Amino acid sequence: MAKKASKDYFGLSRLISIILAIIPFTAWALGVITRAKEGKWIAVIIRLFGGWLIWVIDLFMMITKGSIWRLL
Repeated sequence: MAKKASKDYFGLSRLISIILAIIPFTAWALGVITRAKEGKWIAVIIRLFGGWLIWVIDLFMMITKGSIWRLL
């Protein structure tokens, strides 16, 4: 049975992604890196300055949906 690959947090498993989302610094850093990798520079700036609020939303979304919130 094939495992569904997630596009969030570099295609890591859901459990690893949830663990990384729980740790505030890793969630913030990975959020910035993934948006920069996608070329979404406005989202990078928003994550740099409003990362703590978005961290709470990302954590909730990662646990419930298995993916991080795509703001832009």
